Amino acid sequence: MPSFSIALSGLTAASSGLDVTANNIANADTVGFKASRAEFADVYASGAVNLNTSVVGEGVRLANTAQQFTQGNITTTSSNLDLAISGDGFFTLKDASGTVYSRNGQFQENSSGNVVSSTGQALQVYPPLVTGGFNTGSLADLNLQTAQSAPLATSTGTVTLNLPANSTPPVVTPFDPTNSQTYNQSTSTTVYDSLGNAYPATFYFAQTATPNQWNVYMTVNGSPLGGTPTPAQTISFSSTGAVTSPVGGSLNFPSFTPPGGANPMSLSFNFGGTTQYGSQFGVTAITQNGYATGQLSTVSIDPSGIVSAVYTNGRSTQLGQLALANFPNPQGLKQLGDTNWSETFTSGNVVQGTAASAGFGSIQSGALESSNVDLTAELVNMITAQRAFQANAQIITTANQLSQTVINMAH
Repeated sequence: MPSFSIALSGLTAASSGLDVTANNIANADTVGFKASRAEFADVYASGAVNLNTSVVGEGVRLANTAQQFTQGNITTTSSNLDLAISGDGFFTLKDASGTVYSRNGQFQENSSGNVVSSTGQALQVYPPLVTGGFNTGSLADLNLQTAQSAPLATSTGTVTLNLPANSTPPVVTPFDPTNSQTYNQSTSTTVYDSLGNAYPATFYFAQTATPNQWNVYMTVNGSPLGGTPTPAQTISFSSTGAVTSPVGGSLNFPSFTPPGGANPMSLSFNFGGTTQYGSQFGVTAITQNGYATGQLSTVSIDPSGIVSAVYTNGRSTQLGQLALANFPNPQGLKQLGDTNWSETFTSGNVVQGTAASAGFGSIQSGALESSNVDLTAELVNMITAQRAFQANAQIITTANQLSQTVINMAH
């Protein structure tokens, strides 16, 4: 009887729908998972059919298991390498087998410094250009440069302070940094050599016999620059307390040769903001352009996917920009497991781009995208599939009873 095969197709379809529902429920807590929907179609015999004759169908079949790429909820985490895409797009991952795409942003650093997924696939970025920006024409593994940040030797700086206008020249000469009677005021900062070593640097100020004129001396690591007797750099002020000489306020001090093989240091400090007023001596700010060696402190990733390494010396380096991917038809992507997808003819060619640009969502660091499975809806689907299975099973029971009745009548 046709009813047997029709009901059997119904049982098969209900079972397939239950399989899809079960897989969705099983992955309700899988980061980056996208739920699927069972889509059914009726079945009719192929071939010529008399248009005046009523045709009875042959049942139902599972026509498609459609992936649902709706946004999952985003939850915060404590790791900067946990990433979530708010909007469209996929992370680009690569290993020896090729390139795959994922919404699972659970990344970590491996022993080689590469940022990888939980299954070991390397997160891809656009590498930085020497001239600034990123090379969006090529992909590279994101590698966290755990090497030290190179130091920079101090060469320039600025000194902003006030020298008391009512000062008198020191009673003892010549200048001696160990004798406070040879200068009026002093203040200190820190400078760095080409190897990143830090040295204390002190500026000494001595009023001269000429009104509004001061001698400036400098020591680094306790050594007077220029030797002994120490040559003075002269700075002059106007009657209103502003610097008049040297023009621009820059003082060039004798070089300092650090111990340990570092390059000699030529130091120039700008005193253009220094004043000579009647108030007390006071330092507003001292800055210099050098810095020590830095160790990797943390990694920051902004909403546009730019990855920066931040070092303990306050410096930062851009390591790349996350390479996102999208497709004309994401539902056509092939599911590979491990919340990875691959490109297919149905999905269309991959469209690569960057976060927060046209067609792509933004990146949230320290967050993960949860599965988009709606457990309430899935439980309803489960009940629906159960009832469909029971109804089709009842048809088989009824058809069997009819068949048995006919057989009994024949006897």
